[in-house]
Amino acid sequence: MNRKKLHVYPLNRVEGDLEVRIEVENNMVSDAWCAGIMYRGFENLLIGRAALDGLVLTPRICGICSTSHLKAAAKALDMFFDVKLPDNAVRIRNVSLIAETIQNDFRHAFMLFMADFTHPVYQKHSLFDEAVRRYQPLSGETTTQTIAETKKLLEIIALLGGQWPHSSFMVPGGVVCVPSANDLAQCLFLIRNFRKWFERRVLGCPIERWKEVKSRADLDTWLHECESHMQSDLGLYLRFAEEAGLKKIGKGCENFISFGSLDLPENTKVKSVNENRQFIPSGFFHKSKLYPFDQTKIIEDVSHSRFDESSGASHPFDGETNPYATGKESGKYSWAKAPRYDQLPAETGPLAEMVVASNPLFVDLINNGGSNVYVRELARLIRSVYLIPVMEQWLEETTGCREEFYQDHVNKDHGEGCGLVEAPRGALGHWLKIKDAKIEKYQIITPTAWNASPRDASDLRGPCEEAIVGTEIKSPDNPVEVDHIIRSFDPCLVCTVHAIDLRRQKD
Repeated sequence: MNRKKLHVYPLNRVEGDLEVRIEVENNMVSDAWCAGIMYRGFENLLIGRAALDGLVLTPRICGICSTSHLKAAAKALDMFFDVKLPDNAVRIRNVSLIAETIQNDFRHAFMLFMADFTHPVYQKHSLFDEAVRRYQPLSGETTTQTIAETKKLLEIIALLGGQWPHSSFMVPGGVVCVPSANDLAQCLFLIRNFRKWFERRVLGCPIERWKEVKSRADLDTWLHECESHMQSDLGLYLRFAEEAGLKKIGKGCENFISFGSLDLPENTKVKSVNENRQFIPSGFFHKSKLYPFDQTKIIEDVSHSRFDESSGASHPFDGETNPYATGKESGKYSWAKAPRYDQLPAETGPLAEMVVASNPLFVDLINNGGSNVYVRELARLIRSVYLIPVMEQWLEETTGCREEFYQDHVNKDHGEGCGLVEAPRGALGHWLKIKDAKIEKYQIITPTAWNASPRDASDLRGPCEEAIVGTEIKSPDNPVEVDHIIRSFDPCLVCTVHAIDLRRQKD
């Protein structure tokens, strides 16, 4: 029997700095640890500042999901000021968030995830040459097209919010930028042209045809229905992933969480899946059962995180962000905290959204194989099927009256609020308390904090850690299987940690 060996891998092609340590025995991962290796204390930067300062500072947490942070910060202030948004403001906020989400999904899929399909380990794969032609970093056909096409989506955010990234056009009560008729027409032109590329290149069929795929059997029928489906990027992904065995790795914790997102305007043709007031529903999925979401059940555990434990596992309204670096004997190994829902770890992201929304295709896939790399990345690739049409609808419904984009509110000096959204990578939350018109507390839980969390006080692994354990590693010095699993979660550590070690700068 082979002895246990410990391998440490810094993950490339992820946002920020992520270290994965795996214990390998007989070429099987027997244990895993995911560590955010640098500290970032953004919450502490906000303490003592004016109530609205979070609208300017929090979008700078991340250069990828800045609109998501802005919307979460604005929603927290909406709750604090108890203000109801006009329909047009709701639409503009939603359209901007969708644009950011879609561009992230395809840049991740074709520039970060599928780049691994060009790895030399797959040289004997029947589709290797085609994967290289499409996804070779910097030069692949799909890669270069993705850069050009997704750039146009960011123009929509710039038209509606003035700039991207780090815009601050959302405020409590609405938005400060009133789009002209020409702006709205240009946004519609951009998304409709992107839709043509998406249907032609990625799906190989109209969105309406894909929506007919509601089971594994339907998926197989769709794939072999015609050549355009087989040769699309989605078709290539399905065929490559099947042969590469991606259905067999990356199971995860099997708990899924969605905060819900894209609030519905009062007057809209867009309908939710379960008659609530959000297009993306909220919920918690555990042991094949869906439960209503309750944000009071969220805690942040720091027993294995490099933070002071004096306040214990706390709800974000009560939590602290006090860094505490100590030796290995403490068991602390990550600068990321460990969010838990009802004491349980939970996966978030596109797959969680599909499961919580009871999407029939993904319910069937989960019920007949569980979560895995194959189904997790599939959810990200087809999420735009549902987002593009509602984006078009809301742009068509938006009218151009100035007073319909902002609702004034009464100033307050004391109170609290939380802003919950579904960012591109999943559940994002901002919690704040305000006293004497100043920020007294501010806590942020990012999607990657959920997915790449360390262990908790019960020694439960985070979703990424759990997904790695049990994986067969063909080459411990070149664990492409671990790369696939981690990247299927699309981790973004810049939202969680950031600092520099000055001791290494002396020379």
